[in-house]
Amino acid sequence: MQHAFDYVIIGAGMAGEAAAQAIRDADAKATIGMLGEESHPPYDRPPLTKKLWKGGKEADIWRPIDKASAAVTLQRRAVKIERTAHIVHDDAGDTWNYRKLLIATGGTPRRLPAGGEGFIYYRTFDDYQRLRKSVKPGARIVVVGGGFIGSEIAAAMAMNDCKVTMLFPEDAIGARVYPESLADAVTAYFREKGVDVRAGVTVKGGTPDGEGLKIELSDGDTLRADAVVAGLGITPNVQLAQDAGIEVDNGIIVNDHLQTSDPDIYAAGDVASFPAPALGRRIRVEHENAAITMGTRAGKCMAGQDAPYDELPFFYSDLFDLGYEAVGALDSRLETVEQWVTPFREGVVYYLDGGRVRGVLLWNTWGQVEAARDLIASPGPFDAESVRGRLPAAA
Repeated sequence: MQHAFDYVIIGAGMAGEAAAQAIRDADAKATIGMLGEESHPPYDRPPLTKKLWKGGKEADIWRPIDKASAAVTLQRRAVKIERTAHIVHDDAGDTWNYRKLLIATGGTPRRLPAGGEGFIYYRTFDDYQRLRKSVKPGARIVVVGGGFIGSEIAAAMAMNDCKVTMLFPEDAIGARVYPESLADAVTAYFREKGVDVRAGVTVKGGTPDGEGLKIELSDGDTLRADAVVAGLGITPNVQLAQDAGIEVDNGIIVNDHLQTSDPDIYAAGDVASFPAPALGRRIRVEHENAAITMGTRAGKCMAGQDAPYDELPFFYSDLFDLGYEAVGALDSRLETVEQWVTPFREGVVYYLDGGRVRGVLLWNTWGQVEAARDLIASPGPFDAESVRGRLPAAA
């Protein structure tokens, strides 16, 4: 079957939905087609590790794609782009003619080299529903990964009275992003909450048996689990763009108007590598704020408006009764400057490199995202003494 639209969006996630809304706002008569691989229409992803485990309702996660009057086709994967002919081919044999195209294909969860088929590589609403079936008081849940997703899932499972074991190769939870003292404090905090944190331990394999899953560990121990959830980050889905000859480097390369190396093709969300002048380099981020804002700007630009993506995205996390917002590059290899009202409970961490602030972690400190962005954009120079106190540690 042949389809023809003014705008075609590949990917029915948050970025794609935001783009469709922006296109509709800018061009009331436009025809918009959207292809999504999942069986569900666009939804908010953060509740999958946050609100839905704290009494949130599934009905509240769905994004209002109907308002965009887009033709949404689900369980359909784009397999080829003919750039010269402006045609997308999908895995059902259909073709989609476009005037402007947006690639918002997101990413694929990284998998363990020796993981079992029963493992949940957590990313989608289907993954949430699958895990939900195992969650009940006393359920044995093994969480693989000590980063953003792993720590959120582990906290959520513990708050639902599960017996949680965390496994990861680093020395502490969040070791790649938090300063060492904070990573150690968070790890101790999780243990206080009843989580069996096994730092420096990885999974060698897993097999199902009559009692659930038997997990073999790198230290020679074994675990029994009712569910194993892996939060190991994602790999951006760039193959479609790469096969079409679009420039790719840790994501699809876009300019500040979200255009790829083909001016009629745009990219947004987890898959896009965009310029971040305040950091002096390109970045690719996997967070809600970036997906929605980038999708909105891409939609506006596709519809002919001048709407550059010129903001540094922020992200947030909830860990039991701790929470934070963060802006810029959080990398524990950078120089970190800590500013605490209450140690490891309320404060600010600055990340410095070459006399510039590259990232800000607002730990249980709210209302400072714009100030953090301004600080990162400032030429400085800054050192530990001059940066400490630049932002209020409580608001």
